[in-house]
Amino acid sequence: MNNEGNKDMAHRQHVKYFMRFLNILPSSLSSHDTTRVTIAYFSVAGLDVLGSISAISLDLRSRIIEWLYRLQVHPDKETGDMSLCGFQGSSTINIRLDPDNNQFRCGHLAMTYTGLCILLALGDDLSRINRTALIQGVKALQTDEGNFSATLSGCESDMRFVYCAACISYILNDWSGFDIEKATDYVIKSIGYDYGIAQCPELESHGGTTFCALATLALTDQLDKLSEAQIDGLKRWLVYRQIDGFQGRPNKPVDTCYSFWVGASLKILNALQLTNYGSNRRYVYETQDMVVGGFSKWPDTCTDPMHTYLGLSGLSLIGESGLLEIEPRLNITKRAYEHLKCLHEQWVS
Repeated sequence: MNNEGNKDMAHRQHVKYFMRFLNILPSSLSSHDTTRVTIAYFSVAGLDVLGSISAISLDLRSRIIEWLYRLQVHPDKETGDMSLCGFQGSSTINIRLDPDNNQFRCGHLAMTYTGLCILLALGDDLSRINRTALIQGVKALQTDEGNFSATLSGCESDMRFVYCAACISYILNDWSGFDIEKATDYVIKSIGYDYGIAQCPELESHGGTTFCALATLALTDQLDKLSEAQIDGLKRWLVYRQIDGFQGRPNKPVDTCYSFWVGASLKILNALQLTNYGSNRRYVYETQDMVVGGFSKWPDTCTDPMHTYLGLSGLSLIGESGLLEIEPRLNITKRAYEHLKCLHEQWVS
């Protein structure tokens, strides 16, 4: 069923679609300039899952890698302080600031995570990453409650950034900046009465944050901290998010991106097979633009890089032919994940 009608995949158009975002940011996305790294991540990771990473020329690959390393915030030269270290989201904010405002040139957990994922997908060896500094940057952002803020310059602290911090720690193979016990306690406290997981304790359960929480528990080997009732309840809550595609919360419309967020959550729990692959697949394809490429959140609406990548990743999870396999915990391809495991072996030796 999951391969039925595979001719509907506009593969060539999707490759061109992602390449456009790597060459120039459209004016419609100018308000997202400060998070340009995430747009690059969706584009590079999207090309990777399409099996088309080779569409990025060696010259462009090199330029993307150099751009990312310029966004790495290094330790303070005078004090050696590493609390601001990480990756910024855009070169627009890579400007000279006076000492009183230097805290605004700091790493952001989501940009650090997605930046590292891009480097892995492009085959970089991470040799220019100041791993100690990045880990200290992660450590500075964990709160007393166990969750993480995105940045020291002032931001929300919730489950999204717990996940980003876990991914950074896993990729760099160093958990010294991540209090696993505190984070696990935070995740368990955020499980709702319906067994879905929220951004923070006492808030509404959500498909995206349920993924962030479950992936964090999987990356930290803490899934066994959930009771059998919690596991069963989570599976039920997630399976009930399927209408034809998947929704993020009860009584909300379905949305392409939840084919990944909910699908990957079920994959982590070894329960994706409980869903209807055919209905999920048909919905995702309804949001595809066959002319210029890309997927949108809803049929007949504007496409964007995030929903295009997550739509393809959701299709990959159910075995769509022509797509590379996804490592659901890190949201990168198995190809990039194998490269990471080779780097880990090199670091250990």
